Amino acid sequence: MNITHEPEQCRFVAVVDNQESRLEYELLPRHGINFTLTFVPESLRGRGVAEKLVRAGLAWAREQDFAIEASCWYVRRFLR
Repeated sequence: MNITHEPEQCRFVAVVDNQESRLEYELLPRHGINFTLTFVPESLRGRGVAEKLVRAGLAWAREQDFAIEASCWYVRRFLR
């Protein structure tokens, strides 16, 4: 599965079976980031797409040394 970072749209995208899944974020003051939404089409759920998107997004945010927040409940599970 190929995950693409689209910084101009503040999101990570994975296209599987011609369907787009995404992890959206917003940049915050003081070098922070808030992951706001994880979306996977119903027909792709249960295949690990969301987890791979979140892991890619968090890895990138950590590489950039962002202060990480998550208003998205799914991403919060990975921050515990």
